[in-house]
Amino acid sequence: MEEHVGALWHRLITRAARTGYPHAAVPLASVARTVGVMFRALGGDGGLRVEVTQGTDYQARRGWLQRVAGTGTQVELAWRDEQALRLPAVIDHFASESLNRDLYLWLAALAAGETGPRRPWIQENQHLTRLAMEQFPGLTARYRRLVAAELNERPLPESLPPDEAAQEAAIRTALEEPGSIRHLPPASRPPHPVCLWLHPSPPHFGLERGTRGADDDPESNEGRSHDGRDGRRRNAERTESPERKGGLMGIRWDVILGWGEFARVDRETDDEDDPEQASRLADDLDVLSVARDRRATASRVRFDLDLPSAADDDVPLSDGILLPEWDFRKGVLRPEHCRLQPLIAATAEPCDLPDRLRRTAGRLRSQFQALAPSRVWHRAQPEGSEIDLDACERFITQRATGRADADGNLYRDMRVGGRDLACLLLADLSLSTDAWVNNDARVIDVIRDSLFLFAEALSATGDRFGLFGFSSRRRDHVRFHHIKEFSERHSGTVRGRIAVLKPGYYTRMGAAIRRSTALLAEQAASRRLLLILTDGKPNDLDQYEGRYGIEDTRAAVAEARRAGLRPFCVTIDDRAGDYLPHLFGSDGFVVIRRPSELPRRLPLLYAQLTA
Repeated sequence: MEEHVGALWHRLITRAARTGYPHAAVPLASVARTVGVMFRALGGDGGLRVEVTQGTDYQARRGWLQRVAGTGTQVELAWRDEQALRLPAVIDHFASESLNRDLYLWLAALAAGETGPRRPWIQENQHLTRLAMEQFPGLTARYRRLVAAELNERPLPESLPPDEAAQEAAIRTALEEPGSIRHLPPASRPPHPVCLWLHPSPPHFGLERGTRGADDDPESNEGRSHDGRDGRRRNAERTESPERKGGLMGIRWDVILGWGEFARVDRETDDEDDPEQASRLADDLDVLSVARDRRATASRVRFDLDLPSAADDDVPLSDGILLPEWDFRKGVLRPEHCRLQPLIAATAEPCDLPDRLRRTAGRLRSQFQALAPSRVWHRAQPEGSEIDLDACERFITQRATGRADADGNLYRDMRVGGRDLACLLLADLSLSTDAWVNNDARVIDVIRDSLFLFAEALSATGDRFGLFGFSSRRRDHVRFHHIKEFSERHSGTVRGRIAVLKPGYYTRMGAAIRRSTALLAEQAASRRLLLILTDGKPNDLDQYEGRYGIEDTRAAVAEARRAGLRPFCVTIDDRAGDYLPHLFGSDGFVVIRRPSELPRRLPLLYAQLTA
């Protein structure tokens, strides 16, 4: 009975202390695409992602009900770093749903502004506010509506102690007249959160650097962490692991204050089998205390990332090719930073097209034969099957005027015309292609079928094409698989190499694109298409993760365009809209929403691109 009454009291007091408006709540997921488009359209850094922020400890004055309920100690504030624009998962600050949606858009516009010299928090936000309204006057009316609503939600200065009242008055003036306040008056408590401004100093998410244990090695634990569905990040701290391996524990339960206290008690690594329960417990903690016990946890999905032995691996074609890499932090191209290893399958046996693809391949061949060059008359030739009457008439006229050439080129001949086109298809063979797209096929199976049909279709046109694949394991081992070179004829040998393709390691895309650019640039063609087939964003074990890999890939794509190539990306990643526009431009990629359709759609997409 006591427990039941306590649960009812907790629900009652928590509901009474709530300050937001749940009926008008707007989740970030519903506006993330619009916010991202607006942020980049207003001049924001195209390499930044739009992500969910985390709760930040905030010691502002709370109401009486909040103190009784124990709520209001954390607040989700917007801020920006070099990786992402981080916004609250849900905004229910105003009673109007339209105002909450406008707040997301206003924060995106604020974050798109260029920051100058380091300024105090209140000065910086006033500067960004004025900049946004000066550059985009259409935002002024929206901002005024938000300010009016924000002032109604803020505490009145007369209800606060004198020092906090001075702070609140300064913030109100800064909101109404941006640029009018130079400094925030000091007070014993921080001011009430300003939801229209960006956070002055983002929290630090990372753990302290130190010696790695078994559970810190990205090679042995890649993909093992449970990914929270809400996308929030958590504060964490590194602490020492208990020395004991087990035993009895004596506790005075009356002195345990809550989940937030770290006790040096050994808890077995795999003590909790339910990841959902572990996630709920993590949500109850303000700071996660992480200890190292020198043992690897049992993973939900186990990956083997050891390099194969030389006897079982593909055959290397050289000692490796050194390639540069773009470091966006320093703004320099680091020469000879990556080693790319060309490989060719050692165990591939020539084979025929799989039976399940024969009907589709036959239909594609008949369609693509229409793209094959037709026989056309080549005029003004030195020799040919017929006399070119137009050339003869022109020659007689020139001779009468004394300007005739000795070589008249008076013949014409019927020959096969040329499309003068070369295409290189670069396929992502990273570890993520081992995932299942449905009950019958994995991503790697879809990629194999796509390469089978792509090669059959292009062999019908006579276009020059090459097939290559890539994966990586750090910068010194970028694997570049030769499936079909430009000089090779499409045959059972090529089909055999496609058939033995298997998932590799990681996705160092920049190095693979640079090597593909060099190979395609060697082809003497007026049009050269670099077609990239992938299922995710660039990543690797080292610093290539995140923004670094995105910016290096973007630099490699720009290098390909300067070389006269047309890069185009085909992806099955449903989150590609967050980063591919920054890499390839708005018209430089396509997202295949149903991966199983990729084999059929890829050749048709090629036909559209080369029409």
